[in-house]
Amino acid sequence: MTNENKNPTRRDLLKGSLRGASLLGLGSVAGLLAGGSSKDELVWQIDPQKCIACGNCANFCVLKESAVKCVHSHAMCGYCDLCTGFFDPDPINLDTAAENQLCPTAAIKRSFVEDPYFEYTIDEKLCIGCGKCVKGCNAFGNGSLYLQVRHDRCLNCNECSIAAACPSQAFTRVPAHQPYLLKDL
Repeated sequence: MTNENKNPTRRDLLKGSLRGASLLGLGSVAGLLAGGSSKDELVWQIDPQKCIACGNCANFCVLKESAVKCVHSHAMCGYCDLCTGFFDPDPINLDTAAENQLCPTAAIKRSFVEDPYFEYTIDEKLCIGCGKCVKGCNAFGNGSLYLQVRHDRCLNCNECSIAAACPSQAFTRVPAHQPYLLKDL
């Protein structure tokens, strides 16, 4: 066997250059397509202006515990002694006893601030997304309680079962970089 050291011809150099340019072009196109597809990933969210607090969020989520939770806009809250999002519409007393609370899981915590003001906070671990507090707050209060999809829990199903069951069509797709819709003051 002889080891021939063949010099490349002009044709071989041209073929190699064309192959390299083709691969470079394909790589560029693939990079542009990949970059263009991640423009704006969309996630599900509830529009608080459209939500009627129907209770479907607690029942129709594919998860055992709904990804929808109540949130509280403290900037809107009046810190009322008689909070219609916390208390049953006709409370026996204005205390934290279970028979006086609107929330079936006691997810809303009431803390005394100063007479006659109380602060209300949501324990999201207990919240089932039923919307009873939201309905009460919107009926007689200032609407500082509202429902939102929590993205650390949401599976971001392609076809959200809660969105399909929502009578007010409050579920919408929003850009993932701005996943929360806030209630207007």
